[in-house]
Amino acid sequence: METTCFENRELSWLRFNERVLEEAEDQRVPLCERLSFLSIFQSNLDEFFMVRIGSLHDQMLLDRESRDNKTYMTPGEQIDAALERIRSLCHRRDKAYANLLDKLEEQGISIVNFRSISKESEKYLEDMFRRDFQPFLSTFIVGKKQSFPFLKNKDIYAVAVLSTKAEKQKIGIVPCGGNVFPRLIAIPERTGCFMLAEELILHYLPLLFPGYRVASKTLARITRNADIDADSIYDEDLNYRDHMAEVVKLRQKLCPVRLELSRQIDVAIIEKLCSLLKLDMDRVYEYDTPLDVSFLFGIQDHLRSHAELFYAPRHPQSTPALLESRPVMEQVLEKDVLLHYPYQSIRPFLRMLSEAAHDPKVVSIRMTLYRLARDSKVVESLVEAAENGKQVDVLVELKARFDEENNIEWSRRLERAGCHVIYGIEHMKVHSKLCLITRKTEDGVEYITQIGTGNYNEKTSRLYTDLSYITSRREIGEEAAAVFQALTLGETVDHVQHLLVAPHCLQNKLLDMIDGEMRKGSEGHIRLKLNSLTDKTLMNKLVEASQAGVRIDMVVRGICCLRGGVPGMTENIHIVSIVGRFLEHSRIYIFGDGNTARYYISSADWMTRNTLRRVEVACPILDGALQKRLEEIFDVLWRDNVQARDQQPDGSYTRRFPGLESPLSSQNWLYDDAYRRAAGETEA
Repeated sequence: METTCFENRELSWLRFNERVLEEAEDQRVPLCERLSFLSIFQSNLDEFFMVRIGSLHDQMLLDRESRDNKTYMTPGEQIDAALERIRSLCHRRDKAYANLLDKLEEQGISIVNFRSISKESEKYLEDMFRRDFQPFLSTFIVGKKQSFPFLKNKDIYAVAVLSTKAEKQKIGIVPCGGNVFPRLIAIPERTGCFMLAEELILHYLPLLFPGYRVASKTLARITRNADIDADSIYDEDLNYRDHMAEVVKLRQKLCPVRLELSRQIDVAIIEKLCSLLKLDMDRVYEYDTPLDVSFLFGIQDHLRSHAELFYAPRHPQSTPALLESRPVMEQVLEKDVLLHYPYQSIRPFLRMLSEAAHDPKVVSIRMTLYRLARDSKVVESLVEAAENGKQVDVLVELKARFDEENNIEWSRRLERAGCHVIYGIEHMKVHSKLCLITRKTEDGVEYITQIGTGNYNEKTSRLYTDLSYITSRREIGEEAAAVFQALTLGETVDHVQHLLVAPHCLQNKLLDMIDGEMRKGSEGHIRLKLNSLTDKTLMNKLVEASQAGVRIDMVVRGICCLRGGVPGMTENIHIVSIVGRFLEHSRIYIFGDGNTARYYISSADWMTRNTLRRVEVACPILDGALQKRLEEIFDVLWRDNVQARDQQPDGSYTRRFPGLESPLSSQNWLYDDAYRRAAGETEA
């Protein structure tokens, strides 16, 4: 079981990013959307090096012989296997990029170099370089008297091998990053023709190093480890928010884990660079593509008038469950509501928060905030509530990776408005999506609780699929209040009856519910929708359930360390991944069928970090109509034959194709359904 049922976490993630790359390769996807997927593939890979390779590097320093608990690979073995796989993926990425450039040329857009422009254009570019670039560029020469400059994470540098009259070689470095220059340089007299700024700088390096001969040159980009344990370096003399600001600065200075080059240069020079960067040669990648393809988003802007090159416009719809003419809180007091983003709008929740900020009966608003939009209407309502005299308690998770700076700024604004801001729990992230509005009425206390699978972020609510449940059920509100009471004290709850709350009351309760399905044998049924599955304890239990005859259907978008379909072990487990226009982010747990089935939505993936090392909340969906809706959503996802891939027993994924059946894209179907429902049509 140990060697055939499980997949290494890092290699499983790379399989996921391969599915993203497939979208960039897929000619059925509109051209400009393929550009987006190629950019996403790169940014995903950047983060993989910064976080996962960085983490494995740290593990190797601590204990080279430690092994992961699924495939028993050492950190070094995992790095070697990942790097080999990445080289293969990058080769495919280069081919996909070249193909996309050909398609762009058909649309009148081209990315050129100096070999393909006229003498007149070259003269124009040289004049522009001398006027608009050269005065703002810094140069560094590495030698005995000049130390090697600090290279910023993910910035691009022009690197020159410089020869003197004495034939001694030195390394010259010029930063190409920053916001001083536009990335795309328009070529005069050739509409739609562009050159990348770093290519312009690289070409004119001789002007920047007078007295030297440029023997060879390349563009370089390094990726640094970003895996910092914020709690392990906590200084008690620092304000925690100030401490997190220092963590953000420190992240930019950690050791390099990858060096990317745009051209081949002398091996001796690469060895010298690796020595200066303290980097192994196997971490060097040479590409045919630009080192940073984020400029492709800029290319899209030049093609906006060509609607056929983009996905058809879609707009979040209103939910028929709520009337615009009545306050949201008033309606939620009468019935439970389930919003499904991006198909339905986040506006009802935002309206409810605004209502709460002004409702004289509202005494307090409590929320957990993990990632927020840049212009957050959620924060605006919380600020208004505090200014109107409400008690506003907000847990802002400053350890939300790569959103620390944003959250630091929001925490300051909330504090200035009079909100009580909590900064999480020591050694544990608060990842739950929980909002509790408490009202004082003539009949006593009223709770309105919102529990979601995704962040309170207006931007991502249009891009990620998430569920948001709003209820006035007292039993849910009382347990939500207990969760907030514990968080205020820097603690976690250790007993709940209705909610599932990590770290103490989630994994164990999930195990109990799997056991419940096992007792049904072949009549047992478990349906799960997750982003990731890595929790070994839960996976072992799923294997047991499969062997007991329980049918287990899982939609797992990203990392999946369990292999379904292995004879005698996981033959009753079927796993599907959906990668498409919207990022599948909602988590759904369904145990059983019929009247005894139990339904939950959750902020938690089935990863050990979520089940045992974070504060997460899963909420039961008790309303019969909403339970039916969750079944419908899962069923549509399960029948997808356009964006879905079936996992094979060896851990690979095979794309589903419609064949003779009519095509069913779950995301398109759910959007069409949202339009129908908003228009008052009930038939699907």
